[in-house]
Formats: sequence, C-alpha cells, structure tokens
Amino acid sequence: MNKTFRFLINLAILALLIFIIAFPKIRPLFPGGSGAEVDFQPQQRQPLSVSAYILSPSQIRDEVRGTGTLLPDEEVDLAFETSGKVVGIYFEEGSHVEEGDLLAKMNDRHLQAQLLKLHAQRRLLVEREFRQRSLLERDAISQEAYDQVVTELETLDADIELLEARIAETEVRAPFNGIVGLRYISEGSFASPSTRIARLIKIDPLKLEFTIAERYSREIMPGFPIRFRVDGILDPLDAEVYAVSPFVDERTKTIRVRALYDNSDEELMPGRFVSIDMQLAEDLEAVAIPSEALIPEMEGDRVFVYRSGQAQPVYVTTGIRTEDRVQILDGLNFGDTLLTTGVLQLRQGLPVVLDNIEQEF
Repeated sequence: MNKTFRFLINLAILALLIFIIAFPKIRPLFPGGSGAEVDFQPQQRQPLSVSAYILSPSQIRDEVRGTGTLLPDEEVDLAFETSGKVVGIYFEEGSHVEEGDLLAKMNDRHLQAQLLKLHAQRRLLVEREFRQRSLLERDAISQEAYDQVVTELETLDADIELLEARIAETEVRAPFNGIVGLRYISEGSFASPSTRIARLIKIDPLKLEFTIAERYSREIMPGFPIRFRVDGILDPLDAEVYAVSPFVDERTKTIRVRALYDNSDEELMPGRFVSIDMQLAEDLEAVAIPSEALIPEMEGDRVFVYRSGQAQPVYVTTGIRTEDRVQILDGLNFGDTLLTTGVLQLRQGLPVVLDNIEQEF
C-alpha cells in the first residue's frame, strides 16, 4: 500500500511539472487562449523636470584666439666679405642708419695702390687709342692694330672694375634703413667673413608671426585683418596678413601665418609675445543654442525640444562653434523650445515639466 501511494504521488508531481513546461505551447488550444504573453499595465512614467530655452535670433561670431611673436621686418648680421685688419667703425650702438651708410672699414691700402697704378696705365692707353683711331681714319694703320689697342683698354677697364670690387669687400655698408645693435669687434682687431660686427634690424614695420589650425587654411588669406594685444598697452592693435605658409606642419597640424604691423613710431620691439584675436565669420540672425544642449552621436548631432508636454529628439546641422554656443544651420527654427538640462536622461516621448524657461542665454 505504501509503495502504491508513493508511486501515485511521484506520478502526480511529474505530471504537474510536464504541464507547467508545456503550458505556453498548448495554451492556444484552450478557448480564449493566445500565443502572446500576458499583458501587464505599464507603470506611469514620472515627468522629468528640466530647463528650456526659447530660440530667438541671436548674434554669433566665429573667433579664433592664439598667441604670436613680433619679428623685425628685416634683420642681418653685419660682416666683412674678406679678411683683414679693421681700421674704422663708423656707427654708434643702438643708432639709426640709412641704406648705404658706411659702417665699418678694413685696411685696403695695398688695393688702393694697385688701383692708382691701373688708372695711370689707363690714361696712357686712352691717349694711345685716340692716336691709333686718328691714324686709322687716314688709313695709316691697319684695323688689326687699332683693334689690339682697344682690346688692351677693355682688359684694363675690367681689371680696374675687379679691383674696385675687392676694395668694396673691405667695407660694410647698411643694406637697408634700420637700427644697429651692439657691436662685437673693435678697431685694430683682425676680422674674417665669419666675424660678426653687429646686427642690423628694421622695425618699421614689424612682422607678426603665429600659427592657425589647418581647418582655417581657406579662411585666412593675405589681406585678412588681425587684432592683437601686447602687455603694457591697453588698447588692441591692428595688423594685416601678408603671407600664409603653403604647407601644414606635420607635427602640430598647423599653418604658419605672418602679418604686418605699422610700427612707424617704433613703440614695439621685436621678440615680444602677443595675444591674437581673429574674427572669421559673423551671423547677426543666427539660430544658436548652448553647447551643453547638443548631443553628438554616430548618426549626427541631436537635441531635444519640448512638444505637447514631451521631449522629442531632433537631428541638426551645426555651423559656427564658440566656447559656449553652437550655430544651428538646419533642424531648428525660431520659437522652438529647446531643452537645455537633463539631456542625457531624455528619451523620445518622455514626459517633461519645464521648471525654468529662458528667453536668452
């Protein structure tokens, strides 16, 4: 009897387990049965409290800020073209000089003596050429004899010109208007082409050199206005781009740019550090939103707007970007209510409550 009772209990338990496992598959066989799972009434989602901004026309500027360095318009290290003893220095350190001014002189007495000798020889040849030409006109000499004298005179002129060039190498003259710096030699010292006498710089105008990101290469062109500031001067100063490097630096991915500043009063000196401000574009009637309201995604940039009490996503096309704002070129219109807080928690159709509505930011 006990064995039979235990067998029946085990059989009932086994049948119950089989029924539980097979019930989802055989449920459609029962009247009113359905293959779908039992529907449960979802819980009502709690509205999210957010801040919003009503879009209106605003002004936005694409500004680029950076740093640069002031450079002289021209600079050169003064040096002789030959070797010899320095016999004269004709400038004062830190003084202004004009183009062509004699700045330093090397001993050239032996060259001057040779030049005097050649000039004396030339006078004789000139007289000889005159006599030979007179004889040639009377057919007293041959053309060959006259041509020989002319050749000797031309050769002597070439020797004189060469000697004068060698004498010029013993002189250092200012190649342009500028200011002479500190000198490094004295009269009586021996100098060679590698000996630096002083540095000559031109600071009117000044060059302003800086770099820009490669994405601005098509916007910064010669003639582009630049505004910069220098420590110790309150008012901003204006310069104008005159040259843009034709290649991008491989390491920094930047482009080197140079501008000119009219430093006619010589108030600024080369080597100074400057802060640069460039305005690339400006839109006075822009659709602009706070940067924190924009959500970058793989499909594109997205924002949320308020519609009928719910958050609705909108994909947008962006334009100018500043530190705190982004220009919207497509996707939003004036009057739309943009959600600006809790954007990472927002989902399509999520109920929202506006606790703060801003008219501008």
